[in-house]
Amino acid sequence: MADQISTQLKKGVLDLCVLALLAKGDSYAYDLARNLAQAVDMGEGTIYPLMRRLQADGLVETYQQESASGPSRKYYRLTEAGLSSLFAQKHEWQHFIASVNSILGVTHE
Repeated sequence: MADQISTQLKKGVLDLCVLALLAKGDSYAYDLARNLAQAVDMGEGTIYPLMRRLQADGLVETYQQESASGPSRKYYRLTEAGLSSLFAQKHEWQHFIASVNSILGVTHE
C-alpha cells in the first residue's frame, strides 16, 4: 500500500518538479531524468512521455545544441506559459501541503 501511495504522489508532482528544474536553466531530458531520479526516485523512462506532453501543452519548447561529447542534444526550456504554470502550481502545492499538514497535525516552528 505504501508503494502505491508513493508512486501516485510522485506522478502527481512530476510536472511541477520538471517545470521547477527548467526554471533554473535549460536542460536535456536525460539530465532532467537523472535529477528527478536522485530527488524523487523516478524512473528514466517516465521523462520522455512527460516532456512530449509538456511540449504539446505549450509549457516547454525545444532546441538543438551541439555537444562536445557526441551528437547534438535536444534541450528543453520553459515558455512564458510554462513559467506561469510553475508559479500557479507552486502556489497550489504550498496550499495543499499546508492543508495536509493541518489534517496530519504537523506543525512547523
